[in-house]
Amino acid sequence: MVTGLVLVRLNAGKEKLTLKSIKEIGGVAHVSAVYGRWDLVVDVEAEDLPNMTRVVVDKIRSIPGVASTETLVTTAI
Repeated sequence: MVTGLVLVRLNAGKEKLTLKSIKEIGGVAHVSAVYGRWDLVVDVEAEDLPNMTRVVVDKIRSIPGVASTETLVTTAI
C-alpha cells in the first residue's frame, strides 16, 4: 500500500465542482480545503506507485479547475 498527500491548486470560480469531482475518485481517502499557496490537500491510497501515478496524473490532474498539483509520497516510520 502506498499513500500520499496531493497538494492541489485550483482555478478561481470552479472550487466547489472541482472538490466534488476529486472526492468521487477511487483511491481518494480524504480531502481538506486549506488556505495558502495550495487550496486542497488530498489523501490518496493506492496499491503501488504506478497506481498512485494513475490516480494523480490521469484522474486528479484531468479534472477541469485543477491548475497544478504536487504529490508527497508518504512512508511509515
